Amino acid sequence: MSSMKEIKQRIENVRSVEQLIKAMDMIASTKLVKIRAQLEGVRPIYRELRRVVEEVGSLEAAGEHPYYGERDVKNSLYIVFTSDRGLAGSYNANITAKALEHMNQGKNEKIVVVGAKGYEFFKKKGKNIVESVVDVVDSQVYYGSESLAKWLIDYYMKGEADEVFIAYTHFINVLNYIPVVEKLLPAPIKEGKADEDRKYEPDLYSFIDHMIPLYLHMKIFRAYSESHTSEQAARMVNMDAAGKNASDLIEKLTHLYNRKRQTNITEELNEIFGSVNFVNNGGLHDS
Repeated sequence: MSSMKEIKQRIENVRSVEQLIKAMDMIASTKLVKIRAQLEGVRPIYRELRRVVEEVGSLEAAGEHPYYGERDVKNSLYIVFTSDRGLAGSYNANITAKALEHMNQGKNEKIVVVGAKGYEFFKKKGKNIVESVVDVVDSQVYYGSESLAKWLIDYYMKGEADEVFIAYTHFINVLNYIPVVEKLLPAPIKEGKADEDRKYEPDLYSFIDHMIPLYLHMKIFRAYSESHTSEQAARMVNMDAAGKNASDLIEKLTHLYNRKRQTNITEELNEIFGSVNFVNNGGLHDS
């Protein structure tokens, strides 16, 4: 059995870890509030843009535009959002598994990885990573999303990919977030009859040329916001669980320490009583 000194040292070590966990939990909670506000701001903008993109795509003439036209698929591109850091429970495992499962349905998949964890995962799997984005600073996410959208447009228009999917984690609430894979290009089309009489300035193709880059920018920005919000929520929940485990362990070790201490006191008292009885009974007799 461990000595009292060893038990006391373990308690101190666990308490140090507990303090670190509490600090990380507080950081995750603060980031969650901030990124969640960002997410709530971008969602309605994205929804409206998607509505316009779908309506325009339903026009007969739009089907001839490169952003809308279906291609003979030879290469599939996946943009996968993961985190740069761990300690987020099953967050990264879930989205990489979902993306990998979907890739089996594609052709000659190429991957753009956002996040160091995803890069490590797909590199070990021997996948074709054509671009990676790591160590993204929160304040640069908006402009980083715009840069990635511009890169994607250039890559797609050159014919390097015939279809594009985006894999991210959709945030529902602090305890619920689900990995999803959605088609990004060709652009979505609304089912049903289109309003062919509507006019677009200066013309339909020019309107599409300006609209789709903005749509892709907002789609990527939203995907990052959804994923980052889910990541911070997962990390906060994970830190809460780790903190509870640390508290439980401290309690068990404290009880063990007290029992050990009580045992030592009892043994010392028994020795004292034994000595007293020995003396009272006459002690050692001379020969």
